[in-house]
Amino acid sequence: MKYDVIIIGAGPAGIFTALEMLRKGSKKKILIVEKGVRVNERHCPKKKTKKCMNCKPFCHITTGFSGAGAFSDGKLSLSNEVGGQLPELIGSEFAQEMIDYTDQIYLEFGADTKVEGIAQTDKIKNIRRRAIQAGLKLVDCPIRHLGTEKAQQLYYEIQEYLLSHNVEILFSHSCDNIILKDKACVGAVVTDVHTNKETAYYADNVVVAVGRRGAAWFENLCVEHQIAHQPGTVDIGVRVEVRNEIMEEVNDVLYESKLIGYPQPFKNKVRTFCQNPGGFVSQENYDNDLAVVNGHSYKDLKSNNTNLAILCSHNFTQPFNQPIEYAQKVGELTNMLGNGHILCQRYGDILDGKRTWPKELTFSNVKPTLPDAVAGDITAALPYRSMLNIINFIQAVDHVVPGFASTETLLYSPELKFYSNRVKMDKNFTTNIKGLYCLGDSSGWTRGLMMASVMGVLMGQYLK
Repeated sequence: MKYDVIIIGAGPAGIFTALEMLRKGSKKKILIVEKGVRVNERHCPKKKTKKCMNCKPFCHITTGFSGAGAFSDGKLSLSNEVGGQLPELIGSEFAQEMIDYTDQIYLEFGADTKVEGIAQTDKIKNIRRRAIQAGLKLVDCPIRHLGTEKAQQLYYEIQEYLLSHNVEILFSHSCDNIILKDKACVGAVVTDVHTNKETAYYADNVVVAVGRRGAAWFENLCVEHQIAHQPGTVDIGVRVEVRNEIMEEVNDVLYESKLIGYPQPFKNKVRTFCQNPGGFVSQENYDNDLAVVNGHSYKDLKSNNTNLAILCSHNFTQPFNQPIEYAQKVGELTNMLGNGHILCQRYGDILDGKRTWPKELTFSNVKPTLPDAVAGDITAALPYRSMLNIINFIQAVDHVVPGFASTETLLYSPELKFYSNRVKMDKNFTTNIKGLYCLGDSSGWTRGLMMASVMGVLMGQYLK
């Protein structure tokens, strides 16, 4: 049970660590521990049942080879200005070089060669002009869109490449804890999720790359073993859905409009995230039965709607140091109002101070793409500060995209991003515990597929 490298989590950061080690000719013995199953065995029953079945022992949408990325819309952001704070750690120019390098690896495994948002510069200028007039910043970011179904195929190719090159992957196994000896990490305790059999695996290097889904688990680990970290930002928001006609110009010119604002009166950072033209709103479930909303889009299958997230960033000060738990409580309260389902409300009803009723959605121009979402009142669960920020931000976006703040615009809740626990480490991602490294969204340094993959590539080059 002795390895050179143990990687906890088979999301983009973890798999690109192993992949880059192989590409650099490494002969080291590598073990990847993944709670879920192979990417080709991940199937959500909701396609048939039309409602979330709350699958046990884990949700196939968030868990399995390639992590939540396999069921997202698969967008690769090709700018160092997007995707977290990794450039602060390694430098902006080097971060961009590594994005370009990592992008080539994606292309080698079948990513679409088309890049969105780099043409039609005059139209982009007009959109930016309207954003400036509304007090918003439009972030330029070329996008390579994989598409949900194409992303699954691409990650399947990577999975098979790793397996064929003697990378051992323990599927259906969860990491319970790390093993420390003389203030150094020497392994991990792993449990079979079906038999509950516990096994200790040892290695000279242990890489934790458990993604947003494992952020709360890793935060507890940091506290238990005194892994240096600090509370960071937590994002609380909603998933917005409108007709494609409303977003037509932005979808055509940019594919994804990354808008940032600091609305009155609180001036918190509020941003758009994960825009899905012709996409579908989806539900994800976490271990504690927390249901959160997300969105994805396919390359071929299209809906009549566009969805995107609006996220409000919250930074807490002393004495509070539990931002992940705070966001979880917000999500739990929203789930309670929706009887365990995602809550949905029309924007006009929010302004009118009333809940949305199911019958009101039946004659709306905007038909929900999440069939089991529950019509209700999200304002009864979201904090006042978050809700007011979101309302004012939507009104600002309406100046950029006329019709965005229409009565029929749908808001789904809760949309939560768990990456707030920022681990203190050097540019080689070494923590204060010898032999322990942390990557991806669970590290607090990245947000999204590309930056997490970049961290994996750099880790692979260091450990090769």
